[in-house]
Amino acid sequence: MKKIFVLTGEPSGDKLASKVITQLKSSRPDIEYLSVGGEHLKALGIKSLYDLKEVTYLGFTRVLLNVFKIKSKINETVKEILKFKPDILFSVDSPDFTLRVAKEVKKRDPSIKTIHFVAPQVWVWREHRVKQLKSFLDHVLLLFPFEKKYFDKEGIQSTFTGHPLLEEHGKSKVDISQIIKDNKKIFSIYSGSRLSEINVLTPILFEFVKKMNEKYKDLFFVFHSTAEHVQLMQNLLLKEGLKNCGAIGDEKIKSNILKSSMFALAKSGTISLEICNAKIPSIIIYKMGMINFFIVKMLVKVKFANIINIAANEEVIPELLQSKCNPTNIYNTVDKLLSDKQAMEKQITKTQGIIRDFKTEKSSEIASSVLTRNL
Repeated sequence: MKKIFVLTGEPSGDKLASKVITQLKSSRPDIEYLSVGGEHLKALGIKSLYDLKEVTYLGFTRVLLNVFKIKSKINETVKEILKFKPDILFSVDSPDFTLRVAKEVKKRDPSIKTIHFVAPQVWVWREHRVKQLKSFLDHVLLLFPFEKKYFDKEGIQSTFTGHPLLEEHGKSKVDISQIIKDNKKIFSIYSGSRLSEINVLTPILFEFVKKMNEKYKDLFFVFHSTAEHVQLMQNLLLKEGLKNCGAIGDEKIKSNILKSSMFALAKSGTISLEICNAKIPSIIIYKMGMINFFIVKMLVKVKFANIINIAANEEVIPELLQSKCNPTNIYNTVDKLLSDKQAMEKQITKTQGIIRDFKTEKSSEIASSVLTRNL
């Protein structure tokens, strides 16, 4: 029996991996799996070596403070992968963790094929990393078409798959009338999947909601969480006394709620692509520690944080980062957009043109076919 080890480092990677493995399982049910994964891979019946939160760290300072823990987890993971003896090590995103594991695995057992999904963002910073990847990666699966030139230049095999989160599969509809009552308009909020993001952003977002409630009386705010953190979010909302708010962790319900939303507010990340794909107007927020921000500013070579804005080379979706990420600024930006229907329609039109280049409609199928060819 063929074997694949699926290696992720955070919830978004777990979600992407699950889409590819779901496709692969339908065409090749004879494959044995083991992983470092989260709730999405677990739902497919794939065992994880340990809880994903043990390797999910945000920012340079947290990584530095946990460097010995991370090193220990890398060594533990490499040991278990070699013991499992997979035909393929399928690593997804989180390059500072997954690629270190892949490099060590390849060094110790060159017969294991190494395929990485979600290329390191060399177009943002550390372009020299591409040369290093050639020594231990057999294939790279790319989300964006403009990435291919970086890997072709170094002779690294790569395939543009498109983004799985942009696939349209006629997802099943869920009745959300029991969640959103009194004919309220839905306002979706994404405060992040990491605990560190939730701790930083939720106090700001709660104050924003209070400001919105002073003017808008017909809104229901839905905090899109993960299965792991949904109870925490519900408790925080209850403690804050915000009655026109709720927290949801179920993926199908979240997808349907987003599609029914009149606006979305999200932390910077891949969720922005899902929001754009659902044709919902939005703004982007993010805040990190000052040391982390200073290091990022020193290293990055792009003007924007969001992939849509990076691709467009203009601020199509408003970004409120660092000191600009405060309740008053967020409220003013949202209020201005909600008062300008033409501006919201213009944003949606522009984002549709941009994400069209990121779509293949068969992303998971393309990625799974690369895995199949390497078995």
